Amino acid sequence: MPAILLGGTALISCNGNKQVLDRPNIIHIMTDDHSFQTISAYGHPISQLAPTPNLDRLAREGMLFTRGYVENSLSAPSRATLLTGMYSHMHGQETLGPGFDTTLTVFPQLLQEAGYQTAIIGKWHLHCDPKGFDYYRILFEQGDYYNPEFKTKDTDGKYIKESGYASTLITDYSLEWLDNRDKSKPFCLLLHHKTPHRNWMPEPKYLNLYDDVEFPYPETLFDDYEGREAASTQEMSIAKDMSWSYDLKVDQLKDKDKTPWIVRDWKRALDRMTPEERKAWDEAYDDENLKMIDRNLSGEELVKWKYQRYIKDYVRCIKSLDDQIGRVLDYLDKNGLTENTIIVYTSDQGFYMGEHGWFDKRFMYEESFRTPLIVRFPKMMKKKGTRCDALVQNIDYAPTYLDIAGIEKPEWMVGRSLTELFRNEGKEPEDWRNTLYYHYYDYPAVHMVRRHDGVFDGRYKLIHFYGEGKQKDKGNDIDKWELYDLQEDPCEVNNIYGEEGTSEITKGLTEELERYRKDYNVVEF
Repeated sequence: MPAILLGGTALISCNGNKQVLDRPNIIHIMTDDHSFQTISAYGHPISQLAPTPNLDRLAREGMLFTRGYVENSLSAPSRATLLTGMYSHMHGQETLGPGFDTTLTVFPQLLQEAGYQTAIIGKWHLHCDPKGFDYYRILFEQGDYYNPEFKTKDTDGKYIKESGYASTLITDYSLEWLDNRDKSKPFCLLLHHKTPHRNWMPEPKYLNLYDDVEFPYPETLFDDYEGREAASTQEMSIAKDMSWSYDLKVDQLKDKDKTPWIVRDWKRALDRMTPEERKAWDEAYDDENLKMIDRNLSGEELVKWKYQRYIKDYVRCIKSLDDQIGRVLDYLDKNGLTENTIIVYTSDQGFYMGEHGWFDKRFMYEESFRTPLIVRFPKMMKKKGTRCDALVQNIDYAPTYLDIAGIEKPEWMVGRSLTELFRNEGKEPEDWRNTLYYHYYDYPAVHMVRRHDGVFDGRYKLIHFYGEGKQKDKGNDIDKWELYDLQEDPCEVNNIYGEEGTSEITKGLTEELERYRKDYNVVEF
């Protein structure tokens, strides 16, 4: 049997007269809509008031990536990209609807063939059953925070309601699987949390956490979108588009919400609670809700109230999530698995914490394009607590996992293994990429963000919004370009496309964009 290579070195240990392959274990923790702004290792002001000690521990013991990005800031496409190492248009999952090409080989299948035991537990969010996994326990659709439903291979296609809070249950089932796995095999576990996806429902013990904290307001909370047509026609603003019930938890004003799915899902969320949970929920929210209604807030004051309610619920959910990350790290330590396990923490995309007045994601602007990424891999990272500024993307995860398992990357995977960065303390090799390609497709759809693609070179970002308009009163066909210098304009409010002095950078980025479209056969162009 040939030795599996890890970073060019054969890892062979002796067990009697047998050579045993010492292949690394893999844990990929992916959350849903987690912003880098709410991980205190990244230093954002919000996170300094709502720290994440266990994620910070992971960063201290591993590598913090400062420029990790996605190729399409949307949940289902991002998950398909993780599995395949391909761009959205290549694996077919461009939007939230059906589309994933189930005939494609996914990286867990290749790990299985190499002797790995594989599992996915938590959020799946693709319109097909998982393949390439010896075990799965997946949430129904987006999943519920309270008493969610799961499906396994043994439930006859049915989702079974479980008692508990989603973040805790997903961790419980993950540690249970680790306990009961075949310990003669290396493992790959995809541990996928629902948290902190909309509608940000904290667990009972944290319902009043941060009550006495006023979180800082982003500089662009009241952005006027001058010079940015697509930004002005979105439907994801805190001021106008957050629902009173489902998003802001003001049940007293639920009759103001007319959107059918909002009404349905808010009722569903409350009905899932036990009487004790509902009592604690009402006690946590009702008094503050009534005070707000009595004050009859309007204008900027009302937006600020909504912002505080949103941020507090969001980081309360993150507190629960961070607790569960700590449980996983402690389990690995206790069971002697830390040294030989790569543990990756990331999100399926970034998220707006009020920047540009928004919640949600979708745009190529920094807060949704950029994602948190923390990796700990003691066997390959000889120095703890390093930072990596290389441009990396979610197309790189599958190639990385195959690489550390000693499996050659298939030709159809467009990503690149991150192991060179692990070995070299985050320093990028000379031939590392210097640009990234992004493409968002899901229009018309919830939040009405226009289709766009673009390139980013680490400083300058060129974005092209395109396509037929589908919105009543503001759905014009669009063919608009935007250019940002993130060094001079980190908030991305000054579109400098066409301005004097930008012709050379525009020409270079346009040529790079055309290269991506041509090389990867982006058929829309």
